[in-house]
Amino acid sequence: MSTQKWALDTTHTNIQFKAKHLMITTVTGNFGSVEGSVEMEGEDFTTGKYTFAADVASVTTGSQDRDNHLRSDDFFNAEEYPKLTFVGSEVSNVKDNEFDLTGEMTIRDVTKPVTIRIEVGGTVVDPWGNTKAAFSFKGSLNRKDFGLKFHVVNEAGNLLVSDEIKLEGEVQLAKVAEEVEA
Repeated sequence: MSTQKWALDTTHTNIQFKAKHLMITTVTGNFGSVEGSVEMEGEDFTTGKYTFAADVASVTTGSQDRDNHLRSDDFFNAEEYPKLTFVGSEVSNVKDNEFDLTGEMTIRDVTKPVTIRIEVGGTVVDPWGNTKAAFSFKGSLNRKDFGLKFHVVNEAGNLLVSDEIKLEGEVQLAKVAEEVEA
């Protein structure tokens, strides 16, 4: 069986994180510079090795001050740890087109297991003859597990930033053309 390779189509991919602010509102952010791929046996995405990386300096939330704070040592420390990564290799079927993808998330050189729920959108050929595949995902992690240490409590005793960070997104992959031997 042949190995299929897929590359993240960054123009049709949106990966977000969400955190509670003052425990009453949600702040949404994303990374402007990401890359990723899937390598699998044949056409079976459950056999895949999933890789993802984001440039931490590309974090954006709509507030320059907040973005700079997220790049600081209180959170990502973009200068010392310029990338966060995820490598997933264990896929289990939950029901129909929903799967759990378990892998290793690395932030600030701390690696922990993370499981995300994937809903497969399907595979199609676009008008230019490129094969595309898509899925949605949701998951969460505890930011303190990865050394994102900022911890401020307001007068009411609420955290300024929640420990739980929700992850979600829409991902599109483009099948990489197979190499032809000369």
